[in-house]
Amino acid sequence: MSQEEQIEIERTLDKLRPYLLKDGGNCEFVDFQNGIVEVRLLGACATCPSSDFTLTASIEQRLLDTLPYIKGVKQVF
Repeated sequence: MSQEEQIEIERTLDKLRPYLLKDGGNCEFVDFQNGIVEVRLLGACATCPSSDFTLTASIEQRLLDTLPYIKGVKQVF
């Protein structure tokens, strides 16, 4: 992962954070390898029954739409 890729991923996640924080949650960038971004859901998001939806419909979709080198997002615990 280049430093530029990491900065772009972090900036994209920063744009989503206000929505997660509003519901008592957050996400943390962990790693990026082979086109897959690894994130850790925090706070209320970590235990929410809708966390899979948040991961795919919000976080993954935004990254896929914004950064062409992203292939997917994986949640790590």
